Amino acid sequence: MQPDRPLRGARPDAPPLILGSHIDSVRDAGRYDGPLGVMLAIEAVAALHAAERRLPFPIEIYAFGDEEGSRFPVAMLTSRAVAGSLDPAMLESEDRAGLSLDEALAPFELSTLTYAEARHPGALAYFEVHIEQGPALEAAGLPVGIVTGIAAQLRYIVTVTGTAGHAGTTAMGLRRDALAAAAEMVLGAETVARDDASDLVATVGKLDVAPGASNVIPGRVCFTLDIRAGDQARRDAAAEAILDRIHEIASARGVDFAVQQTNDLAASPCDKRLSALLEQSVAAQGIAPFRLVSGAGHDAMIMAALCPTAMLFVRCKGGVSHNPAEHVEPEDADVALRVMLGFLDRLGERHDA
Repeated sequence: MQPDRPLRGARPDAPPLILGSHIDSVRDAGRYDGPLGVMLAIEAVAALHAAERRLPFPIEIYAFGDEEGSRFPVAMLTSRAVAGSLDPAMLESEDRAGLSLDEALAPFELSTLTYAEARHPGALAYFEVHIEQGPALEAAGLPVGIVTGIAAQLRYIVTVTGTAGHAGTTAMGLRRDALAAAAEMVLGAETVARDDASDLVATVGKLDVAPGASNVIPGRVCFTLDIRAGDQARRDAAAEAILDRIHEIASARGVDFAVQQTNDLAASPCDKRLSALLEQSVAAQGIAPFRLVSGAGHDAMIMAALCPTAMLFVRCKGGVSHNPAEHVEPEDADVALRVMLGFLDRLGERHDA
């Protein structure tokens, strides 16, 4: 959310630098995915304040909500609103209980109109610090790394409809088992991604089976499908191949299916000039600059529609994320803070010139 009183620099009318990340999480998640970036942003501004330093541009800190899309089927709702890329149709979303977004916001005296009015008038840049959520930095023995870009992402909900029936009286050859068909579709998606032998990944993370009784053949299954790759064309080709495979399996098994696309996030390269300043800041800490692409989506990829973006990754133990075991060493967080301050200094010097 936008602060009431952002730290104002020597030029209060200049476009602001936005620092931040998100504060929501997935179910059964860890403590660092998102909140670490918000807390480090606050610490960076606090350090500037303690040193009585003012940069030649304002600084605003955002703690975005609903980045993960855990409750409503559209991710990054608040950063989309701020960046001005929010599709009004997304505001009609409902959660699992059928509660609309407006109904969920009502206790806070907010409504979807709040989202419609949240577009930022313009920013100098957006800078986000985030845990890596992968093992590359730990394998390299480095506390931080510079993100060069964020992978393209597609998400779908696939609904498979067969015929529910008695588990003991329906012969195998007469069944239209929605779960058996969905299971084959899941393996089909995995096969397409594995055969690509690149950074392409495909994931089915959730299945809802109905009617969900041990002695009933499943008549309906809904599952999620998440497809990502650094190259958008390769992602799209894989998505087409997976959907073709789903169609073939449905036809062979005599079941019906429907596909709903819920997300289409383009690949988002980070700004090269900002990344160069970030590399200088990392090197100044005596750390070899390490560049990597993010396979995970972040608010930064949405904010790229508003302004140039930069991201810094922080090493996480074992590369584990979206898991209660998620962990970042305090020493690594301290390195990230020093790199942030170095980045702010360099960006300030560039805009003072």
